[in-house]
Amino acid sequence: MNRLLEKFGPSFAAAFAVVLMISSGCSTTAAEKSEGVKVKLTGDQEVPPVKTAASGNGSFVISSDKSVSGSITTSGVEGTAAHIHEGAADKNGPVIIPLTKGENNTWSAPAGAKLTDAQYASYLAGNLYVNVHSAANKGGEIRAQLKP
Repeated sequence: MNRLLEKFGPSFAAAFAVVLMISSGCSTTAAEKSEGVKVKLTGDQEVPPVKTAASGNGSFVISSDKSVSGSITTSGVEGTAAHIHEGAADKNGPVIIPLTKGENNTWSAPAGAKLTDAQYASYLAGNLYVNVHSAANKGGEIRAQLKP
């Protein structure tokens, strides 16, 4: 390696670095990175917007095989249900994956959750969202789009 660096200098090192960056980027898509799709749920994102102090944070991994995993944790809301829906940022849509409530206000995608081909296409277009419903806001109190 040292002889190559002496002979070809910085251009070899730069080319080697580019090859490493390209090859490391080919193993996953943006939607499949280990940290997943991060979400921050607020009432402002609901349709129509909801005035609330409630919030939520979490992440989901949606893989190219259309499997879904991940969770959100909420605060300031006693959630009655939480779901992943199909719908653009300014639209409400049908439930496609009901989330399971766990301890400490955590809602998780159930094991084996999977999108259909059409739902995966909607996800890639930015047309899936997660929201949490409450007794006071049955249509949803906090929401966030799942952006690949």
